[in-house]
Amino acid sequence: MQVRIGVQSVPKELVVETAQSADEIQKSLADALAQDNGVLVLTDRRSGRVVVPARSVGYLEIAEDEQRSVGFGS
Repeated sequence: MQVRIGVQSVPKELVVETAQSADEIQKSLADALAQDNGVLVLTDRRSGRVVVPARSVGYLEIAEDEQRSVGFGS
């Protein structure tokens, strides 16, 4: 799953490749926003963590992994 996080007042977005499902990611954001000083924590595919203050999240774009074809055939 690829997640793009737009952070307020930051010109570039964060891109995280994660094994979490879209529902898990959405619930994590909702839980973080429900807390006063909540943080959104995502674990990437290499077991690293991305931590963003929930108040600073401008948007979250969740996309399924694409299967890319290799070769010249169609």
